[in-house]
Amino acid sequence: MSDLRAAVAAGVLGTEDAYRSLLQATVEVARAIFHAKAASVFLLDQEADELVFEAVAGEGAGELVGKRFPSSTGVAGWVLTTRQPLVVDDLSADTRFSREAAESTGYVPRGIMAVPLLVGERSLGVLEVLDRPAVSTFTLAEMDLLALFATQAAVALDLLQRGRRARAALDGEGDLGALARIAATLEGADEEQRTAALRLFAALEQLLAS
Repeated sequence: MSDLRAAVAAGVLGTEDAYRSLLQATVEVARAIFHAKAASVFLLDQEADELVFEAVAGEGAGELVGKRFPSSTGVAGWVLTTRQPLVVDDLSADTRFSREAAESTGYVPRGIMAVPLLVGERSLGVLEVLDRPAVSTFTLAEMDLLALFATQAAVALDLLQRGRRARAALDGEGDLGALARIAATLEGADEEQRTAALRLFAALEQLLAS
């Protein structure tokens, strides 16, 4: 029923283009605010166990979206696994940095700020900001600001995943596909109809889980 729940959400919340626009706006603003050379968002593809570039601003923009790495790769892999933010001013001296992976993107950064994108207990991906101007210390205010961008990106990634699951359900055959197609019609329903339909789906989910 998780695919059905995603289909209902997608029918109300919008399209993949809208989610991608939100992700792109997030990395563009993060790059501008921190005066960085680049910023990017990775999404964890759980089935493939890979990190996928979903949005890039600055160096690599227009070329890296869709590029994949094993989920344990480099700083992004460490941040994803530990669910801890990381700031490194000199990556050449950090064993978590994968120079080989960086070189494959065409850009080898000097420093990085990276933060996990969390929704509840789930780690959806990683936000990275690369090569901000050198400063004496990384301040608490900057960490709070980075966390704000991470929250925005996590929301967008969650919606992106829900939309993709919804489309898979809508394209599917059998009972789940039929139910998902019904759920998609909720977008055009009035508030009373939508509320009633959502209650029906909730009751059906509870019945199947019992």
